[in-house]
Amino acid sequence: MIKLRGISKFYSTGYVKTFVLRHITLDIAEGEFVTVMGPSGAGKSTLLHILGMLDTPSEGEYFFYDQPVHRMTDRQLTELHKHRIGFVFQSYHLIDDLTVYENLETPLLYKKIKAAERKGLVADALDRFAIVGKKDLFPNQLSGGQQQRVAIARALITKPKLILADEPTGNLNSREGKEVMDMFKELNQAGTTIVQVTHSELNAAYGRRTIHLLDGWIQT
Repeated sequence: MIKLRGISKFYSTGYVKTFVLRHITLDIAEGEFVTVMGPSGAGKSTLLHILGMLDTPSEGEYFFYDQPVHRMTDRQLTELHKHRIGFVFQSYHLIDDLTVYENLETPLLYKKIKAAERKGLVADALDRFAIVGKKDLFPNQLSGGQQQRVAIARALITKPKLILADEPTGNLNSREGKEVMDMFKELNQAGTTIVQVTHSELNAAYGRRTIHLLDGWIQT
């Protein structure tokens, strides 16, 4: 599904290059649940953003289903990201002045899905994530766990092949965090590929494989 070959990310100041990622070579198969761990500043979030096509590498090759991501235009990247990838962030990134229903509907509007189909997909998501009773509420009326549940539902509503999760339980209590991780486990068992960044050994145990980053290098 994913092939990274010699991926580096650096920022240049004059003649000095500051590396965030160094020569990352990595394969991720469809259906895997991969955990990325490492100390702050190791390059974890940058790697996730490159995988999610929200950032571009300075060097190297990225193939997604054998498509050369590193050669794509911004427009092609946006289309691929929109149709194939869902992102779940620590800080939810829900739209404050939209209801739960409207937050879920937003990615479908971007994909220009017709009204009747949108209605059905939102109804399915509300039911699947047990948030039917919250559909007319705004994010600030929900608990952290409920907001993250909505964020995951929104990430999945377009049926992406890949979910990228950046510290998805970071703002949650232990019970809410376990609920979210159990949800990821079920999604993975149903065939969704998941890559998560976490500091938590408990959350890492949900993955089938752990990649350790240090100073931008993969530790072997």
